Amino acid sequence: MNKNKIKYTNEPLGKVKIQQDFLPSPEELVLKEETVKVTLSLTKESLEYFKKEAEIHHTQYQKMIRILLDMYAAHYGRHTS
Repeated sequence: MNKNKIKYTNEPLGKVKIQQDFLPSPEELVLKEETVKVTLSLTKESLEYFKKEAEIHHTQYQKMIRILLDMYAAHYGRHTS
């Protein structure tokens, strides 16, 4: 056992200065992009792949597909103008 165990008491702390909260809220940390809901038919193999990868990387498969499509559109969109 640890001989230097901290012993807590109920004593006054002295003069305390309360700091203003400076951290952003969770909502401010999330980048919000305009999204549109669509119905999309995928092959069973594609869906299984994205679901498996999403589970491995602890994310949502829909998010992975959306990012892939965004990257594709960004890459090829700049060549069509």
